[in-house]
Amino acid sequence: MEIVDDKELRSAAEDPASQGSEQPKQRGRGKLVVTVLLTVAVTLGAVWIVRTYVYPALFRPVELSASEQRALDDKLEVLGVDGLYASSADSDVPLEPEPYAEDAAQRRLVFNEREINALIGHNTDLASRLAIDLSDNLASAKLLLAMEDDVPFVGGRTIRIDAGLEMSFANGRPLFMLRGVSVMGVPVPDAWLGNLRNVDLAEQFGGDRGFWQSLAAGIESLQVSDGELVLELKE
Repeated sequence: MEIVDDKELRSAAEDPASQGSEQPKQRGRGKLVVTVLLTVAVTLGAVWIVRTYVYPALFRPVELSASEQRALDDKLEVLGVDGLYASSADSDVPLEPEPYAEDAAQRRLVFNEREINALIGHNTDLASRLAIDLSDNLASAKLLLAMEDDVPFVGGRTIRIDAGLEMSFANGRPLFMLRGVSVMGVPVPDAWLGNLRNVDLAEQFGGDRGFWQSLAAGIESLQVSDGELVLELKE
């Protein structure tokens, strides 16, 4: 019976030739795993881009609950607008004459994000094509726009447009500044937007006595936070 020395066993286990043959196999398996992961990531990314920008799906319209509908109707009635969800029986009630009076509390208007989207989409197809998001000092919009057939490259398709408008109040007046516009995920250069990015629109066009000047002149305070718009009107 042949006795094998422990040193021979250790030398055989530490044989560089045997270790060298295992390292290429390990590197090969590592490269295969990385290749598979990259392929999966690229495929998922391509699917997301196609579904989000190339063939965007329509937005899901906002549906208010019964309590949310009543709250929105109350706010609209303060502005003199008939409630969007009021019953026909309520609209048939005759008006009664009464002295004119103003309530300072009614100049403060508070609308949440769901109410704004419900207003935009009420009885229109904008409900599934336009969505508004409110965050700190920022109103963001997503719009699905159907292009005419004769438009180059995108004719007959629906494209997605994203835009951001900064809305804040400073130095006693409201600020409206365009953050940017993206078409199918590609930011539009500022030069193509008329160099209006990060420009105070109320100040830029306020001297024309048009929309922006009239809008800014009637606002006492403005606050946009996460999911909410608070607007106080001047006397």
